[in-house]
Amino acid sequence: MIHASEARTHEIHGARFVSYATPLTGSKELCAWRGEIPAGTKAPVHTVNREEIFLLLVGELLVTLDGSTERIRAGDTVIVNPGTAFSVENPTDHTALSWVTTSIGLEAVLADGTRITPPWAN
Repeated sequence: MIHASEARTHEIHGARFVSYATPLTGSKELCAWRGEIPAGTKAPVHTVNREEIFLLLVGELLVTLDGSTERIRAGDTVIVNPGTAFSVENPTDHTALSWVTTSIGLEAVLADGTRITPPWAN
């Protein structure tokens, strides 16, 4: 069991990641976190080395996959395959909330080649 009070919070690129399932909390294969994307936030384009399942819980976002942008709303799910260029933008005036699941070992590569090993997914 991971209680809400035990979740670890991380912030990067204007968004907050509240980590629940990682190897540090006992997970053997998967990681899961709640993403909080404030109004006006635009995440940088990046690719990931693991599949991500991104479920929007609250709000609306513009999601771009390999250059194609689509508006998603609460209840919509985005499957981000490894190697896909991915970004999210919150053009609204409310924070959007998401739930993301991936496998342990996720790494993201930004457009400039910077590699990020997010602690909420490892």
